[in-house]
Amino acid sequence: MDWIAIFAYYSLLLLLSAHGLHRALLVVRLLRGRKKPGESAQDLATAAEAHGVAEEELPHVTVQLPIYNELYVVDALLEAASSMDWPGDKLEIQVLDDSNDETLVAVHRKVEELRERGIDISQVCRPDRQGFKAGALAFGLRGSETTPPARGEFVAIFDADFLPTKDFLRRTIPKLVAEPDLAVVQARWEHLNRDHSLLTRVQALFLDAHFAVEHEARQRAGHFLNFNGTAGVWRRSAIEQAGGWSHDTLTEDLDLSFRAQMKGLRFSYLHDLGVPSELPVEMNAFKGQQHRWAKGAIETSLKLLPALWCNKSLSLATRLEGSFHLTCNLAYPVMGLVTLLALPVALALRHRGEEIPAYLDLYLLGLGILPILVYFLAGQLRVGQGLVKSLLLLPFSIALGAGLCINNSRAVLEALFRQKSAFVRTPKYRVGAQKETWIGKKYLARGGLWPALELLLGLSCGLAAVLCFQTGFYGLAFLDGLFALGYFQVGLASLLPQTCERLRFRLDSLSPLVE
Repeated sequence: MDWIAIFAYYSLLLLLSAHGLHRALLVVRLLRGRKKPGESAQDLATAAEAHGVAEEELPHVTVQLPIYNELYVVDALLEAASSMDWPGDKLEIQVLDDSNDETLVAVHRKVEELRERGIDISQVCRPDRQGFKAGALAFGLRGSETTPPARGEFVAIFDADFLPTKDFLRRTIPKLVAEPDLAVVQARWEHLNRDHSLLTRVQALFLDAHFAVEHEARQRAGHFLNFNGTAGVWRRSAIEQAGGWSHDTLTEDLDLSFRAQMKGLRFSYLHDLGVPSELPVEMNAFKGQQHRWAKGAIETSLKLLPALWCNKSLSLATRLEGSFHLTCNLAYPVMGLVTLLALPVALALRHRGEEIPAYLDLYLLGLGILPILVYFLAGQLRVGQGLVKSLLLLPFSIALGAGLCINNSRAVLEALFRQKSAFVRTPKYRVGAQKETWIGKKYLARGGLWPALELLLGLSCGLAAVLCFQTGFYGLAFLDGLFALGYFQVGLASLLPQTCERLRFRLDSLSPLVE
């Protein structure tokens, strides 16, 4: 039995290394690729002048703001969207409001205020939430008996926790006008509350790597990108050409992105154009978001991978990269099995350790963990974060990723077994500074019983770390220690969210956790 556990464990680590090596390949592509003209927002400003589009010839733009119970952030969203620089007779704003709480009244009040200021803005309410966000976006485009259809040739989309900059349209629309085969322009997400807590710092690190490394590397290599659901502009005809918004997956943005690119349409990511947004500040809200993204990505892979591989017009490299892109969340069940086996393997190594080269675990960790650390570090440096601060965050990034194993493995398994679930939106609290808190506000998510399992696995991995250290397997001891840290962080913050928030609030008055 000892050898079975050891063989299974090292096999899983080897399998997990494929995920790490893929991240390393993205970093290599980023470093080797050349920036193409028109990629940056500064290039776009020049392009607008070069194409000489007269003010009266600017296209009509529809701004869609899909919201559902966003009491704390909706005023700021509507104010920012209505302040964008674009001719008033060429801009309409649709507030796609599916709310069923006080948000309805708050939106109505703000819309009336903006209309009095001459803004073309409307509150669009559907009879039900069929199709969730995808359904709301489609409803706004086609209209109904009581709601006129969207008039825009281009459609800009912003979620409730985003604050589009005044010049956003001026720095995106020119590229779409100039390049008829371009379907989407996607901006980079910036983070209003990056320094609120350790949780938000690590989330920012995750997202910075996704945009600054993945998007740029794929763009420079000519591979598929994805619209991230917000902070981007679609050509309306591209949405229609790709088959329109669909709600048969939880990631309608990823689904439509791949369908559009399989039709031959192009995407463009603008690294230099950032749009401020709010990160989830509470663990259960963050886990809910991650569950939706992981499940939706696997649902999209089940839906589109056959068509992707049957599309012979695409290169083999593009199909391979697209497959990694859609299935990367399969790493979570593999990592989950690694954590489940951590203690049995640590016990087995006490008896069989002398028969296994001590460097083997370091070799496998180098393949699996080191490339991911380089990937995260590259993302931080690419967005201008300091080297020392970024290095200090790296262990916490691996720990939090491991702590999400149970949550995201559930999501992957639900998708694989075709178990459908509702679109659960991520609560936003308009919390920015370190000394602000979400305690006492609405929309608090619940953790259920899963945090108890996370804490149990934290204890198991902690004990495994001690045993591996005693037997000289220092690489595994380090890895198991990170797993334990991650499970404890996620489990405690999910089980006792308000207690952990009060502790964070007190610690912030002394010194930040990471500087």
